Amino acid sequence: MPLIPPCAVLLLVDLQERLVPAVVGHAAMIANARLLAQGADLLGRSIIATEQYPKGLGPTLPGLLPNAASVFEKTTFDALATQSIANRLAGANSIVVMGCEAHVCVLQTVLSLRAAGKLTFVVADATGARTIANHQAALGRMAAHGAEIVTTEMVLFEWLGASTHPQFRTLSARMK
Repeated sequence: MPLIPPCAVLLLVDLQERLVPAVVGHAAMIANARLLAQGADLLGRSIIATEQYPKGLGPTLPGLLPNAASVFEKTTFDALATQSIANRLAGANSIVVMGCEAHVCVLQTVLSLRAAGKLTFVVADATGARTIANHQAALGRMAAHGAEIVTTEMVLFEWLGASTHPQFRTLSARMK
């Protein structure tokens, strides 16, 4: 697949208060998710977040989303099975996905995105699960279905394109 296009939408799946603490390595996952959300916002990318049954799992982690982000509630594991989310993503050809849990909501969403013909990039270091085995199996399955497995820095540097980008210094400083 090609480099991550500048028009790609960033999709945060279920990075919620009561779910994230159960994820292996959640502190690093959240640091990467925060960096990517900040970078997407700084670069003017569309940001969409989903919340799986927020009454039970709580809202998206505080301070993770910029004000411009759109947040959608869902009870389906596959975000595209929720019509409002499917409608919002219908016009996007490229989606960068991160969140939890990798083997449930992220996986089912990515499989639907791929079935819809979307270029899909899964951010491995900003995606997690309660076990390492589930995380690894999910990444493998998503890759087998055509999703590109990437990292936070891959996404940000591909969006920047060159060290001459006006936001290069700002983002590279945040990555250190």
